[in-house]
Amino acid sequence: MQSIEGKIRSKIFSSDSGFFVGIFKVKSTPDEELKDLVNKTVTITGLLLEANEEDSYILHGSYIKHERYGMQFQFSSFEKKIPEGRDAVIEFLSSSLIRGCGVKTAEQIVETLGENALSLIKENQENLMLVPGMTLKKASSIYLSVLSYSRVDDMLLTLKNLGFTISEATKLVKIYQDKTLVFLEENIYYFKEYISFDKLDHIYLVNHEENSLLRLSECTKEGMERLSDSTGDIYYTIEEIEEVLKKEFKIFVEEEKLEEVLSYLLQKQEIYIQEERIYLTKFYEMEVDIAHILKRMSSYPDKDLRGITSKLEYLQDMLGVKYNKDQKEAILSALKHPISIISGGPGTGKTTIVNAITKLFIEQYQLSPLDTVSSIALVAPTGRAAKKLSLSTGLPAMTIHRYLKWNKDTNDFGVNETNKNRQRLIIVDETSMIDTHLFCSLLKGILESSQIVFVGDTFQLPSVGAGLILNDLVDSGVFPYISLETIYRQSENSYIPILAKEIKEQAITDTYLEKKDDYNFLSCESKQLKEYLKQIIYHSIEKGMKVDEIQVLAPMYKGENGIDNLNILLQELFNPYDKDKKEVTYFDTIYREGDKVLQLQNNPDCNVYNGDIGYIYKIKEISSPKKHVEIMIDFDGNYVNYLKEDLQSIKHAYAITIHKSQGSEFPHVIVPITKHYYKMLYNKLIYTGISRAKKSLILLGETESFLMAIHNNYSMNRKTTLLQQILKIF
Repeated sequence: MQSIEGKIRSKIFSSDSGFFVGIFKVKSTPDEELKDLVNKTVTITGLLLEANEEDSYILHGSYIKHERYGMQFQFSSFEKKIPEGRDAVIEFLSSSLIRGCGVKTAEQIVETLGENALSLIKENQENLMLVPGMTLKKASSIYLSVLSYSRVDDMLLTLKNLGFTISEATKLVKIYQDKTLVFLEENIYYFKEYISFDKLDHIYLVNHEENSLLRLSECTKEGMERLSDSTGDIYYTIEEIEEVLKKEFKIFVEEEKLEEVLSYLLQKQEIYIQEERIYLTKFYEMEVDIAHILKRMSSYPDKDLRGITSKLEYLQDMLGVKYNKDQKEAILSALKHPISIISGGPGTGKTTIVNAITKLFIEQYQLSPLDTVSSIALVAPTGRAAKKLSLSTGLPAMTIHRYLKWNKDTNDFGVNETNKNRQRLIIVDETSMIDTHLFCSLLKGILESSQIVFVGDTFQLPSVGAGLILNDLVDSGVFPYISLETIYRQSENSYIPILAKEIKEQAITDTYLEKKDDYNFLSCESKQLKEYLKQIIYHSIEKGMKVDEIQVLAPMYKGENGIDNLNILLQELFNPYDKDKKEVTYFDTIYREGDKVLQLQNNPDCNVYNGDIGYIYKIKEISSPKKHVEIMIDFDGNYVNYLKEDLQSIKHAYAITIHKSQGSEFPHVIVPITKHYYKMLYNKLIYTGISRAKKSLILLGETESFLMAIHNNYSMNRKTTLLQQILKIF
C-alpha cells in the first residue's frame, strides 16, 4: 500500500455516505515511485467525513490510472495529521477551525503549554487557565473547538483500531454521531442493525470474556431471532436455545448459567416466559396486541345489508357470472361483518369474489370515484400480488409496506397507532404470507371501526417471517369464515386445480401421469433434467411463447439443478450474448440488457418490493461526477436505476424459488422435482408451486421424488400462541 501526505485544495464531489473526490496537494511521500508527486496536486477518491482544507492528511491507498479520469490516488484509509512543532501548532490554533483564538493568543498558549499544547487542552480545559490573560469564556471556546475538531477523527480511529472497516466506521459515525463511543462502551451489540452480529461478536471477543453476561445475553437474543427466521416459531424451549447457542456461536453453557442469562433478560423485559415457553418480548406483545385489536374490531355492529340481494343478482347479470352458494355467502359475509375470512385453493374463485365485494360496497354506499379511493384499501404482501388484485378489481392496490409508509432506513412505519389510515373497507390478499410483525403493524395502522376481509389459502406455504397468522385466525373459530371448495375448471380437460386439491388432501391418483390440456408430467432422471428443460424451452419459443409467459419454479438455489445453474442455462436460451446488448458482470454473474430479474429487497422509495420481477431495460456508463455503471430495470412500467453495487438486491428470474413466487400467477409454469432437492421436497411447497400456474403446468423429474414430496408434511406445526391469545379474550 502506498501513502501520501498533504492538504486538500478543493472538493469536487462528496456524497451522504461519505464518498469524497477532491484535489490534494502532496507535501511528502515515503514511496520512491511517488516522489514526482511532491509539491504537485493529484485527484483523490475515497471515504472521508468532514474534509477540511485547513487539515493535513496522510492517505493510504494506490496511485492508479482511471480509464476516463487518468491518474488518481484511491485511498482506503487515512490519518488526520496532528500539527507538530511550535509554528504548526500556532498556525492551527489561530486558524478558522478554532473559535476565539487569534495569533497572539495562540503564541501565548504555546509559550505556556509548549508544543504539546493540543493534547493538554483536550486533556483538561483548566490547562488553558495557566495562560496569562486567559478568560474562562475564551478558554471554553478554544477547548470546545479543539474537541469538536478531533471528535470525528477520534471516533473513526477508535472504530478502525477495533477492527471496523473505514466504510463501517464512517457509517456508524454518520448514524450515531456523538453517541457512537458511548454505545461502543456500553454495548457494542447496539450496532447490529447496521453491522453484522457475527462481526460485532468477533470484535467484542478480542477484548472481553467469552462467557460474560452481556455476550451470553446478546447471543441468546440473536439466537432466538435466528430460530424464528429459520422455523417461523414465535417462542422457543430452553433446549432449543441451548442448541442454537452451540450451533451459531460455539457457546457451551451449563443449564444453571443459561437460567441466569434468561433471568437477566427477563428482568430487562427483553424476553417473556410463560410456563416453559420462552418468547422474545416483542413477539409475545405482538400476539397480545393482535388479539386485543381484533376483539375491539369485532365488537362493532354488523352492517345493514338491506337490498343487497337484488344488487348481487344485478351484479351477476352485469358481469356474466353465476356465484355458487359458498361464494355468495363469502361476499355477503365480507360486506356484513367487521372481520371476515375467505380461503380457497386455485380455481375456486377468490379473485371473482374480491371483485364482487368491492363493486357491491361501492354500490351499497353510493361512492364516487374519489370516495372509492379514500374508502377502500386493497393490499397484499408482495408487489405482484398487489398488481393482480388491482387488475381483478380495476381499483388501486399496493403492498402492505407501501400502505403503511415503511421507511427502510429506520425500519419503521409512518402509518401506525398514532397516525392511522382511514379507509372503511380493507381487503388483504395472500394473507398466508403475512408474518406476525407485519400483521400487527397493519392492524395498528387502520381504524378499529374499519371492515377488514382476509383472503388467502390456508394450505399455501406460511410466511417467511415468524407466525402462522391465517391458520391461527381460522382455527380460532371466532371470525366468520368461508372455505371455498368448488373448483371451476378452465376447460373440460383442465387438471391444475384438481391436482392441487389431490396434493392438498394427499389423495393423488394415477391421472397425474396423463397428459392434459393444461398439464404434463415429463419423467426424467436428475442428470437429464437440464437437457429436458432446454428442449421444453426450445419448443415453447417455437410456439410463440415469450419469456414473460414462462416461469421455472424450483425449491432451492444450490446444486447441479439448483436455481443458480438453471438461470445460467435459461439466460442463454432466452437472452443469449449479443454484441449489440450491453452487459455488466457482478462477481461471477453476467447481467445483460433484456435479462429477466427478481428484486430481493423492499425499496419503497422506488416503489419496488421483494418478489417483483422486471427486465433490464438499459445498461449505460455515466462519466460524471464519477465514472460508474447504471442499470435501468423496468418493473411493469416503473423504471428503477441501479448502481453496480446495488445488484446485490437482484437475481436472475428465469428460474425463481417457489417461496418467491407466492402471491404471483404465471401463464406457463415448469416445476423441476428431483431427489437432489430432497431437503425441500414437502407437500405445501409443491402445492404452492403448482398453484402458481394459470394456463399450463409441466412437472419435470422423478415420479418417486414427486410422490415422496406429496406425503411429506415437513412444513407443519409452527410454534405460535396467537390462537390461545384470541380464545382467551373472545
